[in-house]
Amino acid sequence: MAVDPAKLLLAIPAGLRDPMLEEYRKIASNYAEHRWEPSELSGGKFCECVYWIAHGFVTSKYKAAPTKPPNMPNDCRAIESMKPTGKAGDRSMRILIPRMLPPLYEIRNNRGVGHVGGDVNPNHMDATVIFSMASYVVAELVAVFHQVSTGEAQEAVDALVERKYSLIWDAGTVKRVMDNSMKASDQTLLLLHQSAGWVDETSLAESVEYSNLSSYRSRVLQVLHKDRLIEHDAKAGHARISPKGSAHVEANIIAPRLGLRPVTPQQIN
Repeated sequence: MAVDPAKLLLAIPAGLRDPMLEEYRKIASNYAEHRWEPSELSGGKFCECVYWIAHGFVTSKYKAAPTKPPNMPNDCRAIESMKPTGKAGDRSMRILIPRMLPPLYEIRNNRGVGHVGGDVNPNHMDATVIFSMASYVVAELVAVFHQVSTGEAQEAVDALVERKYSLIWDAGTVKRVMDNSMKASDQTLLLLHQSAGWVDETSLAESVEYSNLSSYRSRVLQVLHKDRLIEHDAKAGHARISPKGSAHVEANIIAPRLGLRPVTPQQIN
C-alpha cells in the first residue's frame, strides 16, 4: 500500500506534524549539500517536535505546537515508564523513539553545534548520524500511523525530500560514479570517500570499468598511494582513503559539482 505524500501523517496535529516534516526536509537538504552545521542545528528542533508527537500518542493528548522539554533525557524516560497504550505501534512510540531522541539532542547541544566552545567541531560524522537517525524516526512514524511495512514507510520518507543529483549510484551489484567524464583516479577517490574502511581493489576496478586489474593497480591505485591520497595494501588487495584524500575529494570533486563554496582541508575533520 503506497502512502500518498499529500496525506502523510494526517493523524498527527498539524502544529506538530508540519514543523517536524519541515525540520526533516532541512536536515536532508543540508546533508545532501554538505552543509554540516545547519544540518545538525535542525536536529534539535526535530527532536522537540518528535518528542511531543510520541508524548501525545502515549497520553492521547497532543500539544498544539512543540516546545522545548525541560530535560530531554529524563522526559523521554518518563514516556517509556508510562502505562502501555495497547495501540498498534505502542512499543515504537513509547520506547524505541524516546530512546533515540536523547543521543540526537546530545549531538546538537554538546558537540560544537549551536554555540561557541563545544569540544568537537561540526563535521560529516555527526551530520551523518543525525540524518540517518532522523530518517529512521520519520519512517517509524509513517509505519505506525499508516500501518504499512518498513519498506513502504521508507519510500514515503524518500518522497518527502527533493531528489538531489547523486554522484554515486548503487546498482545493487556494483557502484557507479554518475559523471562518466571523470577520470578513473577521481572516480576511485570518490568511491573510497563514500565507503567505510577498506574496499576491495577488484570491486573498485569494476566500478570504474577498468578492464585490466594489473594496469588499474599500477596506473591508478599505486599513483594515488604515492601521493598519499589513499592507502593501498597490495598484498591484501584493498584500499582506503586517507585524510588528505578526503580533503581533496571534498574540495575538488564534490563541492564544484554541487555548486558549493570550495572546502579547505582545515575545514574537514
